[in-house]
Amino acid sequence: MLYKRRNSKFWWCKFTAPNGKRVYLSTKTVDRQLAQEFEDKYRASLWRIIQLGEKPRRTWKEAVVRWFRENQDKKTINDDIAHIKWVDPFIGGCFLDEVSRDKLDDITDAKLKTGVKPATVNRMMEVVRAILNRASREWDWIDKAPYVRMLKEPKRRIRWLTSEEVQRLLSFLPSHLEAMVRFSLATGLRESNVTGLEWSQVDLTRRVAWIHADQAKAGRSIGVPLNNEVIVLLRELQGNHSMFVFSYKGKPVKKGNTKAWRDALLKAGIEDFRWHDLRHTWASWHIQNGTPIHILQELGGWSDIRMVQRYAHLSSEHLTPYADSLCSLKSVGGTFSGTPNDRYKKAANH
Repeated sequence: MLYKRRNSKFWWCKFTAPNGKRVYLSTKTVDRQLAQEFEDKYRASLWRIIQLGEKPRRTWKEAVVRWFRENQDKKTINDDIAHIKWVDPFIGGCFLDEVSRDKLDDITDAKLKTGVKPATVNRMMEVVRAILNRASREWDWIDKAPYVRMLKEPKRRIRWLTSEEVQRLLSFLPSHLEAMVRFSLATGLRESNVTGLEWSQVDLTRRVAWIHADQAKAGRSIGVPLNNEVIVLLRELQGNHSMFVFSYKGKPVKKGNTKAWRDALLKAGIEDFRWHDLRHTWASWHIQNGTPIHILQELGGWSDIRMVQRYAHLSSEHLTPYADSLCSLKSVGGTFSGTPNDRYKKAANH
């Protein structure tokens, strides 16, 4: 039956489900005829679910609530919340089986029109895709998740600094940021790992620091060897703060990307450079100095070797013997003339 609750403008329905459970539910409409249609459909769907074993229709909002409940410890959870809030006007009132490819494409197109880059759109749609896939594969709420289109992203070049550029940058940084930059360039640690580093994670005697698994992006503990420069630096910082390694005026530093950082970049004439590019610089220097790819992967705490191979082009020493092999195509008196095939034949006869 339908009834009105005090302080509510909507009609409510109440009835007994086939399993004996009492149901009290808002129809979310002020129109009595629509409210009656809602109650009839809802009672029929409950009968099919209870008597015939059909799956209950789940809403997108239900999926979002369960997703966040299961992912509270995710490091990017705040970003995920922002993405879901943006998506809500498009599919927030839908059942999961109503979230179609067309609706998802509308979301993608609308986000692009705000002027953001394809990478930003993809990060948002990856969250949507993850929720839909889990609803299908793990929760069994829908038979099949719809296809989520991903946009093509331009490959970003690796941005790194030369030693001369680094020295120029350091000269314009306040002392606390200078120390953090020197430490970052010597260890390759991410910004959050540097700002959150505690003295309890540092052993100056053994010359090592460590990042706990719950602090690492890949979810695995990272051992960080400390070179002589870092040891000297850390000894100078001892006593500044009882818990955190990097501090400013007695308080721990929360982030490196500050106005002072941006001002220093401007004064040093360094463009298109982010704090995270310090990690790229560290990795690039390692590769150029001959550090093997698999060793760099371990030092940097990457879970996927493909992330490290981005830097491989910066080192070509291992290709030198193959380049030198062309010298065998030279004659005693000088370089061959003629077609490449002629030169190879002549080289083979020597």
